Amino acid sequence: MLHHPQYRERYAANLKRELPRIPFAPAFRAFSDIGKRLAEIHVNYEQQPEYPLERIEKPGVKLDWRVERMKLSKDKRSLIYNDFLTLSGIPPEVFEYRLGNRSALEMDHRPVSSQHRQAQRHHQ
Repeated sequence: MLHHPQYRERYAANLKRELPRIPFAPAFRAFSDIGKRLAEIHVNYEQQPEYPLERIEKPGVKLDWRVERMKLSKDKRSLIYNDFLTLSGIPPEVFEYRLGNRSALEMDHRPVSSQHRQAQRHHQ
């Protein structure tokens, strides 16, 4: 609810200066069920069914599952995993899920280096 465009537009001024307030939901049970399912997807994401993307392996390029930097194709229908593999057939509705002001696929996808992980552990 807090990410719904109508909510964000209606309470834009309030959200700039105070914590968000959750309005009364007349259909509370429906919201509760949706929230429960969303939490289940986040917690058990590895057990969710895989979306049937087309795997395109580049002929003549050595088999490689390592990611240096994933990027979205210009037409936003494919995710270039690396020089060897491209995942194609991304549905347009994927871009409706936003993290801040961008979709998750439009963000920079680079693996975390072992040096960066060690620095994170050191600071913890």
